[in-house]
Amino acid sequence: MKDKNLEISAKENDEILRKYDKESDFRILSGVSAKIISAIAITFSIFQLYTAIFGVLDAMIQRSIHVSFGFCLIFLLYPTRKSWSRKKLHPFDLFLAILGAATPMYIVINYQELVLRAGSVTTLDFIVGLIAVLLVIEATRRVVGIPMITVASIFIAYALFGRYIPGPLGHRGVQLTSFVQHTFFTTEGIFGIPIGVSSTFIFLFILFGAYLEKTGMGQFFIDLANAIAGWASGGPAKVAVLSSGLMGTVSGSSVANVVGTGSFTIPMMKSLGYKPEFAAAVEATASTGGQLMPPIMGAAAFLMAEFTGINYVHIIAAALIPSVLYYFGVWTGVHLEAKRLGLRGLNRDELPKLKNIILDRGHLFLPLLAIIYLLVTGKTPMKAALYAILLSIICSMLKANTRIGIKEIIAGLEQGARNALGVLAATACAGIVIGVVTQTGLGLKMGHALVDLAGGKLIFTLFFTMLTSIILGMGVPTTANYVITSTIAAPALILMDVPILAAHMFAFYFGIIADVTPPVALAAFAGSGIAKANPLKAGINAFKLAIAAFLVPYIFAFNPQMLLIDVHAVDIVLIAITSLIGIVGVGSGVAGFLLTEQSAIERILFFVGGVFMVIPGFESDIIGAAVLISAYLIQKRKVRRCANVQG
Repeated sequence: MKDKNLEISAKENDEILRKYDKESDFRILSGVSAKIISAIAITFSIFQLYTAIFGVLDAMIQRSIHVSFGFCLIFLLYPTRKSWSRKKLHPFDLFLAILGAATPMYIVINYQELVLRAGSVTTLDFIVGLIAVLLVIEATRRVVGIPMITVASIFIAYALFGRYIPGPLGHRGVQLTSFVQHTFFTTEGIFGIPIGVSSTFIFLFILFGAYLEKTGMGQFFIDLANAIAGWASGGPAKVAVLSSGLMGTVSGSSVANVVGTGSFTIPMMKSLGYKPEFAAAVEATASTGGQLMPPIMGAAAFLMAEFTGINYVHIIAAALIPSVLYYFGVWTGVHLEAKRLGLRGLNRDELPKLKNIILDRGHLFLPLLAIIYLLVTGKTPMKAALYAILLSIICSMLKANTRIGIKEIIAGLEQGARNALGVLAATACAGIVIGVVTQTGLGLKMGHALVDLAGGKLIFTLFFTMLTSIILGMGVPTTANYVITSTIAAPALILMDVPILAAHMFAFYFGIIADVTPPVALAAFAGSGIAKANPLKAGINAFKLAIAAFLVPYIFAFNPQMLLIDVHAVDIVLIAITSLIGIVGVGSGVAGFLLTEQSAIERILFFVGGVFMVIPGFESDIIGAAVLISAYLIQKRKVRRCANVQG
């Protein structure tokens, strides 16, 4: 039975979410203000659905309307200061909301005239553009946080004052007028690829996620995970891995995922005997990995398809083996910790029956299966998401306990628009960074600088790219992090003959893993708030559980076969089998336990042998297998010796 003292109240959950996830720290209004905001959000979603059904508008018009809706909602929902009331709309925020809606619409209203005089700006153009850039920074500060605007401000300063920078990174400088024109009136800046992707299929996938939540998908995933793994050794921790991984396929936020499923799984883990820090770490690593798991993979995967020109289906196929290795690594860590502590699972009579769950709510899986089918058969991500939204509503109608009515359908439109605001602000701000890069040629300069700093060695270039991604990820959302690192660091890897998909996937991975990397591991910190644990210890435990995610990107950078690049079906099977064995070795080396406690030498043997097994290739597999077998035999002999002593 659950320990009532360990249960987390909804109010505590809300406070933790607001503390670690700025997107959740919004106003809760009532009366006329709430109705107006709801109407704007619903209209926003209807506009996105309309263009998805009848055709996207010209790029600048589509993106401008998207940003107009988004900025209006951001300034209405997120107060200028933390001290301002969350229950009342401030006049200054209302003014900014009107200004935020009006400035992008300036492009829509004057579109033909702006096209005819492309490259030149009037005084009014300049004023509107400058206000818009400042509004982007302010909106990002409210929804995303200070680190993101700090990065954007550094890039703006680089553009304006580059003439004073010595060495190869210096440039002749950009005039403020030219900067504003390039950043606001072209598709190279704020209205570039990131906001273009946000204004099309990212929004629809977020809306799809909102409808899945309305149908009770979250509880379905938790019950399903309980039925599958709740009875096993350390069952609740394995439930956390499964349920959070499943939720991650439809949720783009690590922190929101932690709080959503962690409020249930963390108290269960603690009641079973797991230390609070470990319980928080399990939930954090499992929730974070959701962004690596096909078929949806979070917003950054859609951006990757646009930046690389690689079909989205190929990207999710390439992500399959690495994501499975990630979760298998977390599962291994959880299992070994349970064995080491002698923790049992829950009694089967305490758990829901798998057959009953499938019969009762299995139809909720149909929209997810439909997405995969539609993508594989050649539908665009936009059309796949659109059909999946419709199917999620239809499927909910099949059973009374999942059925959503007109009120929930309308509420889903509002929730989808609200959930999209964080990505919208992050991609708009990331557009400023891209604008600076394209206007100054910084991307190529940084690529060469990283290669020179690494002395032409790929391993060091990868290491510096990893550091850049992790440092940015400590405060910058995954979407913006990927945009920046793919623009700055990925070119360096491509210069060293790393395939474009492997280079971008490398930056993508480490941007995500920043959420469980101390000293700023936001997902682990959110989990520690629920577990009432030491945040730093939770972060260290999460780092250890996510060790596979720190190894796998290096391996696929050197051996792109892991991403299914130039590989045959037989090779895929061999890579999968040897990699899974290798992850067990790595996980046991990190945990210091397999059959029994390990000595330092044994831990090194298991870790090194595991790494060699994960690296694709016959020679590395032979070496890894030999080392792992040796380490296993040492453990076996140690267990036998202990049994003889006790006997």
